[in-house]
Amino acid sequence: MGRIVVTEFISLDGVMEAPGGGEQFKYGGWTFKISRGEEGDKFKLDETRSSKALLLGRVTYEGFAAAWPSRDGEFADKFNSMPKYVVSSTLTNPTWNNSTVLKGDVADQVKKLKQTQDGDIVVHGSARLVQTLLDHDLVDELRLMVFPVMLGSGKRLFGETSQLKGLRLVDSKVVGDGVMILRYEPAPEKATEAAAAASSRSASTS
Repeated sequence: MGRIVVTEFISLDGVMEAPGGGEQFKYGGWTFKISRGEEGDKFKLDETRSSKALLLGRVTYEGFAAAWPSRDGEFADKFNSMPKYVVSSTLTNPTWNNSTVLKGDVADQVKKLKQTQDGDIVVHGSARLVQTLLDHDLVDELRLMVFPVMLGSGKRLFGETSQLKGLRLVDSKVVGDGVMILRYEPAPEKATEAAAAASSRSASTS
């Protein structure tokens, strides 16, 4: 059984666009201006080593496919060799090694993927895909590397959800120049129900 692990670089005001550059965004590469230190580098390396597959939206997939095949090193070797799944209604002939296009209902396709692919299926970037996965309760772990900066504009990670979503913080640490690594898992169902009830009571009395 696979686990969907979403991992993101994010600003304090929720922006996740172009953290490493490569997009038409005025602050492209904004994460490079703040050091995540050796401990932050190790976190990303360990994460990559433990990944069994990648799950990406089309835009992120195309950016990765244009960059990683020409690179060397452990990160590149891992990304280039492991299975890659891209959610797209328009992509028909992916050229990046070991890639599969998932078409049709996203939630259904990801549920099937979790049943057939073992280990951590890791999602990078892919804001629209992540929002869909969160709304359908398909994310098993959410990893945020939060940089101490507010960008003020840009694509944001979180969108509207159909209902309240409870999360449980399982680990946190500060690395480098004030970069926070936060790891969340879905909260137990009872905790989520209690939070929803409290929110409803608050709304009715306001």
